[in-house]
Amino acid sequence: GFIFQVTSFQGVAVRSLSTSSPHDHPEHGRLVYKGNLAKAVLGVKFFSYSTSIFNLFMMPYIMLKSGIGMESLLFQAAFYGLIGIFTFVTPITLHILTKGYVIRLYYKDEVDTYTAITYNAILAEKVTVFHQKDVKIPDITKMFTTFYAKTKSMLVNPTLFPNPQDYNHLMGYDKSSFFRLEDLEEVKEADER
Repeated sequence: GFIFQVTSFQGVAVRSLSTSSPHDHPEHGRLVYKGNLAKAVLGVKFFSYSTSIFNLFMMPYIMLKSGIGMESLLFQAAFYGLIGIFTFVTPITLHILTKGYVIRLYYKDEVDTYTAITYNAILAEKVTVFHQKDVKIPDITKMFTTFYAKTKSMLVNPTLFPNPQDYNHLMGYDKSSFFRLEDLEEVKEADER
């Protein structure tokens, strides 16, 4: 369908005519999923990184002013270990837990490919392109994995797909060996003959 927009820019009317949906991306295809925790994930990671950087810059000042360098070796090791946990382990753990969280998922019908947008370690958007045939469902339910795209774990919330058929196609449920209603009706008709 056609979309007709009128936007005002400093008193000047600007008109645009588009034939694509606002959820389409020319390179990636049709938007089929948008994660509702994208801003929260970005915010938590940004806060964790900023506090780690703050800790790194403040450590020399704290050591100089507090006289920690004069205390016992055991106290120094405990203090630096605690600061190290908050400075390095927390951001690394957050990244490991959230690296597969899909913030947007696009689908191209023509080539049956998906494009998953996630955040990388430096908080930039990372693009992962994969075919539906590359999707593997884990045998055992994992906490931060809905499916694997090739070898990369991905996390999506099935209830956030506006069209449930998009989720079914992504997971391969639309062509699986599960019984479908049409199959049962065909079996019933064959038995009646």
